[in-house]
Amino acid sequence: MSTSKKRKNGGNDGLQSIKVCSFGCLRLVEAGLEPRPGIESLLHVLQLASKTGATLSENGRNDLAGSVLTSAAKFEELLRNADDPEGTHRQARACAIVVYFSARMEAASKEGNYTVAEFMAQKITGDEQRLSLLPAHDRSLLALKFHEIGRTLLPTNHAEAVGWLQKAFSLSDCESESDGADIGGKLKISILRTLARAYFLSGSYDQAEATLDELIPSINAAPNAGDPESSGYQELRWLRLAILKRRKANESALLNAFKSIVDHMELTEASLTDVLQDLRTISHQHALVTAVHRHCLQRASTETELGTGITDRLLLSLIVHCARDEDQTRALGVLDSAFTSLCEADYELPSVAATACLTLLWQYGDRHYNAKRWPEAAEWFVAGSHKLLRTNSPSSVWAKCFRKAALSYVEHREFAKASALVRRCPLNEAATHYVMFLTAVHQGIDDEAIKAVQEMVKCPDFDRRMLLLATQLSHQSENRLILLAALKALLNTLKVPSTSGGETLVEAMTLIRCILKLVLRLLTETSPNKPILIDTLLEHFRRSKVFVETARTQKTINLISKDVSWLWRTAYNCAVQGCSEWTASHERISDLFDMARDLLEICCQSSPVEVDAEVYMHLSIASFSGVSGRVFAFRQARQDPTDDVVDEEKARNLTVQLEACRKRIQEISEKGVVVEEGDASRLQYFTHTLRVFEVELLALLKDWDGMSSIVGDAVSAGPLAASTYEAITDVLWAEKDCPVDVLYGSLEAILRASLDHNSLSIDKFSRWLRAICTIMLARNSATDRSKAIGYVEQAVSVIEQSIDSEEAYPMDERFWLLSTSYNTGFECLEASALDEAKRWFESSTVICRFVPGGKERAEKLSVDPVFCYLEMYRSMKRATTLDGLITRTTRTTRLTTIVTSMSITGLLRGGWGIAACASRFIGRRMARFRLCGRY
Repeated sequence: MSTSKKRKNGGNDGLQSIKVCSFGCLRLVEAGLEPRPGIESLLHVLQLASKTGATLSENGRNDLAGSVLTSAAKFEELLRNADDPEGTHRQARACAIVVYFSARMEAASKEGNYTVAEFMAQKITGDEQRLSLLPAHDRSLLALKFHEIGRTLLPTNHAEAVGWLQKAFSLSDCESESDGADIGGKLKISILRTLARAYFLSGSYDQAEATLDELIPSINAAPNAGDPESSGYQELRWLRLAILKRRKANESALLNAFKSIVDHMELTEASLTDVLQDLRTISHQHALVTAVHRHCLQRASTETELGTGITDRLLLSLIVHCARDEDQTRALGVLDSAFTSLCEADYELPSVAATACLTLLWQYGDRHYNAKRWPEAAEWFVAGSHKLLRTNSPSSVWAKCFRKAALSYVEHREFAKASALVRRCPLNEAATHYVMFLTAVHQGIDDEAIKAVQEMVKCPDFDRRMLLLATQLSHQSENRLILLAALKALLNTLKVPSTSGGETLVEAMTLIRCILKLVLRLLTETSPNKPILIDTLLEHFRRSKVFVETARTQKTINLISKDVSWLWRTAYNCAVQGCSEWTASHERISDLFDMARDLLEICCQSSPVEVDAEVYMHLSIASFSGVSGRVFAFRQARQDPTDDVVDEEKARNLTVQLEACRKRIQEISEKGVVVEEGDASRLQYFTHTLRVFEVELLALLKDWDGMSSIVGDAVSAGPLAASTYEAITDVLWAEKDCPVDVLYGSLEAILRASLDHNSLSIDKFSRWLRAICTIMLARNSATDRSKAIGYVEQAVSVIEQSIDSEEAYPMDERFWLLSTSYNTGFECLEASALDEAKRWFESSTVICRFVPGGKERAEKLSVDPVFCYLEMYRSMKRATTLDGLITRTTRTTRLTTIVTSMSITGLLRGGWGIAACASRFIGRRMARFRLCGRY
């Protein structure tokens, strides 16, 4: 046996020895007591017997205790009947008797003999006079014994326990103010607490409530009433609450009971758990539960060092409770009021708690949303945006509340409310712009929807799935403008890798085709935004070209070959359609033709087999049309006649483009891939027309050398180029600053080429011939006059050939030829250029036959002395004899007369003096016969 057990056994043995000694002493005292003992002896013996019996009873020796106390009954009777005339022992006798009865009562209760115990209790309480003689301390001890017996009976016999406790309370209540009043007060409170519990367990709720009503003010007024450790007091408050609940008291009484509990409890997790669990039992009383939560929150918010965790839990509990309230408006009002009160108390909700609260609010909002109760869902979501929850939460969290609420209103088709809510969100989140897009689409506000799509892409949290949803929604709403914006944004977010981006390129080309088809469909409608749509069309054709070039670089062009074919055909057809439908869009149309040209070149270069001649033909047409459109746009920009300023840079760039286009078409033509005669001729016409454009621009740039080169190429280009000669001539003739030699050389070359190819009409020929002859005669050199008379003679030949044809030589041009020939002849004659003058006069004589009254005039001219002198002058240079001279000078009568009037010797001596004489004579005649303009 261990040492501790030995000590324990030793202690028990000693205690047993003491008990035995006490019992033995009692017996010895009883044996030695005289037959008629005095009152003092009786007092001592009875007290000793009571104490011995009580000690034995406490130690479980109930049989011995009963024996001792039963045998001591005779001493109690003797003491009770003993005489005390002076009353000296009144109090001592009362105390001894009460102690005896009390000992027997305790011993009987411990034996379970509550009948004897009740009998003894009745003896104690039945004599009020005797009880009044007891000291306060003894009365308190007596009340405590009654209380203990009542507490012992309480679990098994509620009714008997109530009787015992009532007796205990009556004893404690009768205590007088004394030194032990403080102890008595505590005992009274303890007894009332047990009595109230006994009433409660026995179903006497009225008595229990009355008991507690008497008790509560006492414990609240006690010095330690507010001590959190006074758990006994809290039990009374909880008991009062339980009684009120059993009695189904009104909410006001219940609220006061709860407030009393909350005000006097320690703010711990355990105590809060007790309150919240009790509130669950009355969750149907929404107002009461809400008021209790508010009261708890008020206290927790004021005790910041204690209430931090408590407040979080209370908020969560309040949210859960409000979610069960059928009155949605009331529930959300309660939450808003609770949140506001905490904000006013300067309470900051931790981020974890705020997140938990938001999660609950969203959960209940989602429940309403899934049940299609859209307004209720929106209100729950908006509740999460309160300032209390936003303080320590990131903006993305509370912004989600507004977005969820806006989506709920969208489902309920309250788009104005949805729009107002989503505008309260920060604009740096893509989800916010998506909801804005959604509301704008449903409201039919295209501009806002397009702006939302554009801003959505710029946000750091952008997800392409949002654009896919936006695209789907736009398609369903059949709003083409918004769909176009969504597709464009989707294309802008597509990132093509530098290598092995085949799948991405296919997706990009698909998007571009969708965008282009959509734009083309919009262009068919009457819209004031047509220029913008055309620019959009061009922009995406350019982007498609970038993707195609990327595919060619990555050698994945075969994956999008069909797309490329569709693109160039679409660009080509759009440009052709734009020529007839788009006004003031020369540059845009040209850009479309250029797009088609570039895509066609990529097709030709990337095709593994030789492409069809049709492709090359379209390539040529697109090239020619594109650069031609730019020329027309350039012309249109210079329509102001007062504007002499030429954009030289633009003109030079355009000249380079024209040259490149001409070389491209010539290269195609030289390859021989275009075999049809009509197509081949068309290519040549393109080339010749491009030369005309080049001449026009070079004239503006004063590049005369380049112009001469172009003209030289044109006149040597074959008969098909003859159709461009007139255009080139018009450009040259209209340019005032063009040097005469350039103008003359170009015109002469063109005229010769026209004559060689017989490609000009008589009318055009006559005009050009006049121009060239005018230049030549103005230069007034022998060579130029010789060339001019040659052209005049060519004109005479044309006049003769066109007499019987449908297209006759213009009459005004005939008169001009006649007057010019005649006058130039006189000028040559005056300059002693007799051979040349004769040719001019002969031409004028021939021309006279083809003008009105020309034949008569020709006959007069034929006998005119001028012609005689000219003939004589020419003959003198050939004559070697006078006879020959005379023979040649006697053709007319007037000339013979003149000759005979002269001496032959003088004539021979004068030699060349005849020429001088003839010149003076001709000068006098010119005054009479010079022709000016019209004969």
